[in-house]
Amino acid sequence: MSRLTIRIIIILASVIFIGLVSTQIVWVQKAYQISDQQTKHEIELALIDVVQNIQMHSGDAAFLVDPVKMISDNFYRVQINEELQPYYLESLLKTEFLNREINYDFQYSIYNCFNDSVVFSKIVTNEEDHSSELQNAPNMSWNDDGHYFSVFFPTLRLEVLSEMKFWVISSIILLLVLIFFAYVINAILHQKRLSEIKTDFINNMTHELKTPISTIALSSDVLLNPKVIENPERLMAYAKIIKTENQRLQNQVERVLQVARLEKEEIELRKKPCNIHELIELAVPTIRLNFEDNKIQIRTHLNAEPHFVKADEMHLTNIIYNLLDNAAKYSDKHPIINLATESVKNGVVITIKDNGPGIEKEYQKMIFEKFFRIPTGNIHNVKGFGLGLHYVKSIAEAHNGWLKVKSKMGEGSTFEVFIPFGTDIVKETS
Repeated sequence: MSRLTIRIIIILASVIFIGLVSTQIVWVQKAYQISDQQTKHEIELALIDVVQNIQMHSGDAAFLVDPVKMISDNFYRVQINEELQPYYLESLLKTEFLNREINYDFQYSIYNCFNDSVVFSKIVTNEEDHSSELQNAPNMSWNDDGHYFSVFFPTLRLEVLSEMKFWVISSIILLLVLIFFAYVINAILHQKRLSEIKTDFINNMTHELKTPISTIALSSDVLLNPKVIENPERLMAYAKIIKTENQRLQNQVERVLQVARLEKEEIELRKKPCNIHELIELAVPTIRLNFEDNKIQIRTHLNAEPHFVKADEMHLTNIIYNLLDNAAKYSDKHPIINLATESVKNGVVITIKDNGPGIEKEYQKMIFEKFFRIPTGNIHNVKGFGLGLHYVKSIAEAHNGWLKVKSKMGEGSTFEVFIPFGTDIVKETS
């Protein structure tokens, strides 16, 4: 399965996921609106019935235009100029709400029409039994008939939502199913990617180890020739080849072991004051020697002052070497590398810029992952296991620093690594 196909699958899956979630949200909103409107309508009808019952009880045949006013979503005011007996009103409210299946807690209040003051208020809960209370209720009333009442439903929204259990549960189930499938797809793609990385690592390791082993084997065969033994110059030349290739093998194995120790958190940093400029001046000749055939140019601009940091000297040296080695490997036939140092507020920034082809944006975050190498097909034109940048990033972060990359296709890449001064260094330089 190609990367293009994987991208298409991910995009389509994302669109379907977003579409289903959005559709479900719209359905739930519509269902809530319908249920809410229906509930409000039933409450208004129940309150109108209460008004009519009060008028029939008092013998008032006057017609009231729109006596029920909805002040807010859960607060209603009923305008009626009648003598209101609280517990009679409560009985009517409970009866009419029950008839219309409005089984919600509510609070009713009776007001004086002349000064809008509350003369009586009570909370009625659905769980309580009020039958005996109403039968034995005192006859509370007022001499004047200038009163109106209000009804407040404190839990109306929650009650409406509770009546939508089917919609809520179905939405939750759908969301869980979608999340599960998204997790499965992500796990499958992740495993596939790990498999590709593993395969690529094995291929690279085979290639990287096979070449020096073959070179050592050939050189050993040549040394077994008596004629070569009699020629000191040829003997020395092949001995150097064996030593060089053996060192190369050791370096590759050490890189793998270093990363393995990093993953197990077994590396202990032995920090001490380190002269970054001195470490750079030691690493640069080694890189020049390794890439002598490519006519490499390394231009240094060591401007950091102070340039001492508290770090592990060996690992800091490896950081510099790996970044220079990486820049040289991925540059053109004639690498030009600019290495600069700069002091910032809390430490030193080492910048290494190459004249390579650049890194595509989609790979710029992936290059720091273990064993990852920018795909080049089956062409092994670049050596390595894909461990260098992962190692550099891990060591920089272990020093409380960071590693960043800036790259543009056709314009090369720039790596910046920050190493803090350390408390002791700051005190000495302040």
